[in-house]
Amino acid sequence: MKIITILGAIAAAVLLFFGFIFLLSTGSNLLSSEQQTLRLVEGSVLLLVGFIIIYVAYVFNRKPTTIIHQVELSGQMKAVPVTCPNCGGSVDASQIKIASGVPYAACPYCGKTFEVAEEPKW
Repeated sequence: MKIITILGAIAAAVLLFFGFIFLLSTGSNLLSSEQQTLRLVEGSVLLLVGFIIIYVAYVFNRKPTTIIHQVELSGQMKAVPVTCPNCGGSVDASQIKIASGVPYAACPYCGKTFEVAEEPKW
């Protein structure tokens, strides 16, 4: 954990603590109405700054999720050439793009975009 994150957590905890203390002190009968209003504003500001520090620490410490799929193949595999269903032209494997989990390819000869589907072997 980074030292900045630890310091931010400590600062947020202190600000939230004093914010709650200031808000609780607004109910005291020993303070004038002006002092109560001032404590209410100060407590609210302290709480707001504390929550902002927590939010900023959360946003900057998020890490992107990486999903790795491993496929175990049962036997020898070899690539089958991809051909366009419209004109029969050969499509390079680098032309295949995946959109929404479905592989699509664009034919360089006729320009048609088609879904690349594996044909059954039987």
